Amino acid sequence: MSLRTLKNGIGVTIREAESKDAEKMIAFYNRVGGESDFLSFGEGEFLRPVSEYEVFLASVKQEQNSLIVVTEKEEKIISIASITSSQNPRNKHVGTLGIVVENAYSGLGLGRQLIIELIEWARMNKQTKKIELVTREDNQRAISLYKQLGFQTEGLKEKDTYINGVYYNTMLMGLHLQKEAETKVC
Repeated sequence: MSLRTLKNGIGVTIREAESKDAEKMIAFYNRVGGESDFLSFGEGEFLRPVSEYEVFLASVKQEQNSLIVVTEKEEKIISIASITSSQNPRNKHVGTLGIVVENAYSGLGLGRQLIIELIEWARMNKQTKKIELVTREDNQRAISLYKQLGFQTEGLKEKDTYINGVYYNTMLMGLHLQKEAETKVC
């Protein structure tokens, strides 16, 4: 657990998510889903049973190459950030970054702090060699942050998301944590 101070002087706690957080995390996702169309789910659309999500959180906690953290203000979740990875030997070196920050705490440096901490954690876990993420192509604020932190554009999925009668493209981005000297091209 670590204490952080946001740009506006508000103190928050960042800690690893636990199974007992499942209900609060689901409620958080369902609440903030209505705050932005940049998420992959809308308000009330994060439909996972609490018992299933508890099992998921417990399994992630056991994986050396996956981490989910929650940020709390007075025991209320205000952000969830994660790097989750496959346990398949051919793909376990790749972690997928996900981050959701409640609108009231957006723009205060929390997202940047969380991503930097997750990148550092990934560098140290001895398995993760690449972090990937997806974001809507028109989410310029997020794309700018990702690029500042070293992520590069890797591709585009056209008309990947459909919201309120409009199709949006999804940008694929990646960050290589170490250059693989032994990478072979066949």
